[in-house]
Amino acid sequence: MNPEASATERTRATAVGAFERFKEGLATGRWQGFLDLLADDFSFYFPTGMWHGEWRGRAKAAEFFAYVSTVFPEGLEVTLDRILCSDTTCVFEFRDRGTMVIPGQSPQPYENRVAVSLDVRGDRIVGYREYFGSDGRSS
Repeated sequence: MNPEASATERTRATAVGAFERFKEGLATGRWQGFLDLLADDFSFYFPTGMWHGEWRGRAKAAEFFAYVSTVFPEGLEVTLDRILCSDTTCVFEFRDRGTMVIPGQSPQPYENRVAVSLDVRGDRIVGYREYFGSDGRSS
């Protein structure tokens, strides 16, 4: 990274790299690359279901993302729509598509619009917040 880059440019570079690893996790279920970028004091927020609320720590994050891979065992295809960044945070707006598998139910086609906010400190991700609002069938 260019030492003369602005704080926003440095944050963007770190967050974009993390988002690429996040997309890999969604597509393949291999989350270690993303987890390796998380700070010791990492926290995350999820808006619904059994993981609703705020959680702390890399171990809890590993549990959460492993769970995501059980719900989408074939992975999710991600289409990035836009990135908005400040000196400390980047928001990624994207669409994802795949097959959702809920225990006790038949697999269902899944499409959604999502916003993920990544908070950055140095070269680490310190916060993750996810927001979505569609019905899981609409793009």
